[in-house]
Amino acid sequence: MTSQTTIDTTGPGDRASADPSGPAPAAGLRGHPWLTLITVAVGVMMVALDGTIVAIANPAIQKDLGASFADVQWITNGYFLALAVCLITAGKLGDRFGHRQTFLIGVTGFAAASGAIGLSHSIAAVVTFRVFQGLFGALLMPAALGLLRATFPAEKLNMAIGIWGMVIGASTAGGPILGGVLVEHVNWQSVFFINVPVGVLALLLGLLILLDHRAKNAPRSFDLPGIALLSGAMFCLVWALIKAPTWGWGDVKTWGFIGASALLFVLFAVWETRVAEPLIPLGMFRSVPLSAGVVLMVLMAIAFMGGLFFVTFYLQNVHGMSPIDAGLHLLPLTGMMIVGSPLAGAAITKLGPRIPLAGGMAATAIAMYGMSTLKADTGSGLMSVWFALLGFGLAPVMVGATEVIVGNAPMELSGVAGGLQQAAMQIGGSLGTAVLGAVMASRVDSELPGNWADAGLPKLPPEQLDQASEAVQVGVAPVTKGMPEALVAKISGVAHDTFISGMSLASLVAAGVAAFAVLVALLTKRGENAEAGAGVGHI
Repeated sequence: MTSQTTIDTTGPGDRASADPSGPAPAAGLRGHPWLTLITVAVGVMMVALDGTIVAIANPAIQKDLGASFADVQWITNGYFLALAVCLITAGKLGDRFGHRQTFLIGVTGFAAASGAIGLSHSIAAVVTFRVFQGLFGALLMPAALGLLRATFPAEKLNMAIGIWGMVIGASTAGGPILGGVLVEHVNWQSVFFINVPVGVLALLLGLLILLDHRAKNAPRSFDLPGIALLSGAMFCLVWALIKAPTWGWGDVKTWGFIGASALLFVLFAVWETRVAEPLIPLGMFRSVPLSAGVVLMVLMAIAFMGGLFFVTFYLQNVHGMSPIDAGLHLLPLTGMMIVGSPLAGAAITKLGPRIPLAGGMAATAIAMYGMSTLKADTGSGLMSVWFALLGFGLAPVMVGATEVIVGNAPMELSGVAGGLQQAAMQIGGSLGTAVLGAVMASRVDSELPGNWADAGLPKLPPEQLDQASEAVQVGVAPVTKGMPEALVAKISGVAHDTFISGMSLASLVAAGVAAFAVLVALLTKRGENAEAGAGVGHI
């Protein structure tokens, strides 16, 4: 199953094809760069789509399997937790055993786990196989970047990463639309079954096309204590972010896990300086552009995922749209990411990453500021302008930050660099949702009692006020069946106005994060090691 070649990376400018002892250029399908891109894109699409498509299916799963709300939350949390915790370790596995092998195992396992979820008859089985989906997804994502890095020459790498980013963006944004269609017209199981044929296609293409690339000085051993410390630190951090909305940011358990995470990160850093072959050589972070790229990815994800989290509630619960209609209203965002990603790749190749990245984050900041001005009666045209600008701003960041991280890492650590890029995005998204969710909750808690009283509504006891606040935080009016229409209208007006006030503040915070990211983007530059593994195959 393995078709292997060894790449000499003794110098940043060395190319494998220029080394007399290196491999000859691949002939035919095997190792063709653009066919490799298509292959990894099919696999990545499956994982990216699953990040959002399942959210639409959750209510149907809850009803069909008789699950509690907490059970349904774990359908998402179990997947995300496994994915985020294992990404860097999975990247190391690719560096050690070859990215082709890890990609194929990841694709096969992800598709098999998806099929098993569709056949499940209990919520416990669904959550269990969602965890397996996350584990296999973690194998697949860094391997895809490692294969692109090893296959494309430097002058084509940005364009390849641009298309790769376009696939992720389009799949992520298109998930709710496809999920809505499948749940509404087929069943919730079809949301998972759809991954099976896609996985089979990716596997067949991978067997035919992918060529295994190994750096000459690829790792030959595993830093098991390092893996344990890093996994524990990531678990405690992500667990705290997942549970903070339930426990509260002032709860001792929240800060206990954050403190445990910080301690484990410190122990991990100390250990990495003493082991002969570390999981993440800390010398990587002496590269200011690489470190800036990781920070930029976190900040981008905070602004994007945290801000966009409330937009879906705004469209469905304030404007009363169906999931399909809400997804269609986000098409300007998706469309601009599809159009902008290849253009961003070309611009970064010509200008370097600094200007496109700073410009992209500036556009993101403006878009998030614009989204802070949305009202309950804002029309689709104005919404589309801000969504399109957001997609236009995100495209160069998705492409450029990825190239900066992967391109500034040594070839033998391309899998670890890919894992860093994906882990930064996952943690940033979780952090954005948690922090901006806390901003929303704080604004709603402070304004709802006053708005409720100003509308002439009867005062609620503390327990009912807490329940009403939780509903308003997602744009839902706390009304019950049998209420007079006039009262329903008055409560709905208060709920929607309070929600929009919270969304406006959260969007302004996201805009501030994006504005700060402009400064971070100025520290980036083109990858110094971008050509280390390029040139194998034919363009």
